[in-house]
Formats: sequence, structure tokens, C-alpha cells
Amino acid sequence: MLNSLPKQFNALVIGASGTIGAAFVDLLGNLPHCASVHGLHRHSTPHIDFADESSVAEAARLLGDRPYHLIINAAGLLHNDVFMPEKRLADLNCGQMQATFQANTFGPALVMRHFVPLLASERAIMAMLSAKVGSIGDNRLGGWYSYRASKTALNMLVKTAAIEVARSQKNSVLVALHPGTVSSRLSQPFRGDSIGRAAQDAAADMLHVIDQLTPADSGCFRSYNGAQLPW
Repeated sequence: MLNSLPKQFNALVIGASGTIGAAFVDLLGNLPHCASVHGLHRHSTPHIDFADESSVAEAARLLGDRPYHLIINAAGLLHNDVFMPEKRLADLNCGQMQATFQANTFGPALVMRHFVPLLASERAIMAMLSAKVGSIGDNRLGGWYSYRASKTALNMLVKTAAIEVARSQKNSVLVALHPGTVSSRLSQPFRGDSIGRAAQDAAADMLHVIDQLTPADSGCFRSYNGAQLPW
């Protein structure tokens, strides 16, 4: 796994307290050729909180003592104790939209801003966990307004950043990744326990996809099975 990365590579997982993020940390930590894996979340040291822009910049500054060959953002928000995904236009409200975009779009954008400079000059990959429901071309059911739109916006940010990064960091790859349905707190209200798969399996699938990507693939939107997803 991840044999395309240099020996003794350094990895960073943002959103490491979540189900999928924790699975990434475990898998990477067990790879003999992974020299280090650092998990970041709101209570880690250093901490990272998408509601606090300065924390993203400070985390990047404190961790900038080494190059990173793999950076994964696994943080995201579908629902919380206050709201569930909107089913109708009548459900839309600014508070929910702002919270959802902050977690799924604004925070990851700041991660790209501050952490892309930490990518190693040799082969390096930054993966942003997106979602198939963020595909405009694949949207046939409607609903989930804020979540869909926030992931669509994230995909555009990844694509746009990939174009810029390619000009100066030709060995880097930026990718938006769809993890599929995973058994987690996020998917539990939507039969995730019965239709989802284990987080370890999802993380392993995505690492396999990451391993196959080349700089020519930078800016793409891929599923956990490697399939190219429509924008």
C-alpha cells in the first residue's frame, strides 16, 4: 500500500477524530515505510478548528519542520445535534448553510492555502474527502441542499488549486475523493450501519486510489473504487 510514495514518507490527517480520519491514521501508522503520521483535530496538539482561521495557519506553521508526502482532509459535516440535511427548499436557513460550508468548503480551502506549501517536492498528494452527492451531473434525487452545494464548491476549489499548484509543484497531486457510505455517526441516521462498510475498508480503498494517481490526474474527482465521477 502506497508503494508509489518515497520510503519513510510523512503523512498528515486532518479530521483525525472522526471515524474515517481515525481509520486513515491507524492504517498509515501501521505501514513500515511511513516515517510519521500526524492526526489533527479540534483537540489535538497543535489543534485545528475550521471556525478559527488562525488555527489552520498556526498548525501549518508548527508542522512545517518537514515535507509531507500525503495530506488527507477527512473533516466534514452532514448533520449535527441542531439540524439534519434539508429535504425541501422550505427547510433552507442561513445558519445551517453557513455551518455546512464552513466545515466542508471554507475550512478545506484554508487547508489548501496553508498546507500546500508543506507538500514535498518529490511525489506528494493532497486528498480532500468530498462526496458523490456533490456531483451536479449525478444529482437525480435532489434534497440535501447545503451538503450537496458545499461539496460541489469544494470540488471546484480542488480543481482550481490543482491548476495553480501544477505550475510550481509538478510532482504534486490534488484530488477530491468520494469515500462511499461508511458505517459512522455521520451515516447512522441514513441506515449507515446496515448499508455502509467499515471505515478501515473505506480508508484502504481510498489509499489504493491515491497510490495510482499521477500528476496528470491532479484536480480530478474520484470514487473510492477509482472511478472518475462527473462534475
